[in-house]
Amino acid sequence: MMRYILKERKTMANSAGVGLPSLSSGDTVRQFLAVNSQILKVAGVETSDNDARLLLAQACQVNLHELDKALLMGQSLGDLALVGQNHAGSKVETGLTQEVALATLREFVRRRARREPLQYIVGHAPFRFLDLEVGPGVFIPRPETEIVVQAGLDWLLGEGSRGPKGPVVVDMCAGSGAIGLALATEVAGLRVWAVEISEDAAVWTRRNFERYQHEIDRQKSSYRLVIGDATDSETLADLDGQVDLIVTNPPYVPQSLVLTQPEVTHHDPPRALYGGSPDGLLIPERIVARAASLLRTGGYFVMEHDPSQAEVLRQSVESWGFTDVTTGVDLTGRPRFLNGIR
Repeated sequence: MMRYILKERKTMANSAGVGLPSLSSGDTVRQFLAVNSQILKVAGVETSDNDARLLLAQACQVNLHELDKALLMGQSLGDLALVGQNHAGSKVETGLTQEVALATLREFVRRRARREPLQYIVGHAPFRFLDLEVGPGVFIPRPETEIVVQAGLDWLLGEGSRGPKGPVVVDMCAGSGAIGLALATEVAGLRVWAVEISEDAAVWTRRNFERYQHEIDRQKSSYRLVIGDATDSETLADLDGQVDLIVTNPPYVPQSLVLTQPEVTHHDPPRALYGGSPDGLLIPERIVARAASLLRTGGYFVMEHDPSQAEVLRQSVESWGFTDVTTGVDLTGRPRFLNGIR
């Protein structure tokens, strides 16, 4: 059967379509996972098994624990769809619920096989303790940025200023809001300012702030979004010399770098990717200059960058008078971010 599926997928791929074998809601979850994983693998998706699981769970509106239980019990897609229906308290007819789940799953697999990002399809992306809403127009937060946030958190919990009003934190180039929202929900009493230049991205920043506003209030923190250029001296000018911590993931990909992943080249907003010059350093260096004005003496700066930029950016930061400048590594051991004291 897999040979047939593989042949069908290749044929349809050549005509810009996605061949989906005829499975019904009565077929087992295991069958759906096997078939969909194979389709995604042939389409070039490296994480085909994982993506097939997540798409199926999302289509049936269940969690992965419930999906695994259905696998062990040999349940059908229709059975799993009913579990999701019970969660939602839906009064829709059983047959209709099952057919909706099947149609949704088919559409999800078609989109993923065309290399639309998984996170856009399911509508959210995990980031530390958050589950952020994402979609077209916003950069999808990556796992390596979680380590960048951790560096800022470590400083806050160690030597960070704790004046009567709480530390002032700035997330420059906020995108989905991942960095600033993670800080505001994990540490009490922060005053977080987020800066984003793109109105398209800011739609998602606002959605995620609303999603976590209750938790931010519970922490007695605050979060404010400013639409503007994070490198412009007029942006947050009232905070010059008063900021305790800046954590930022600016656009830094070198324009000379040829990106090959369709998920990135066709879907990530270019404005959030490229650093404005062949070496990708133009925007990061402007961020450094702005950070030097915003931070108070003794304030802390953390910035993500491309592994190729570590030495140059360390020198740039030091030239602005920062001290104790070091480079941190990502999960693969590559130089991924710098930090220093103003």
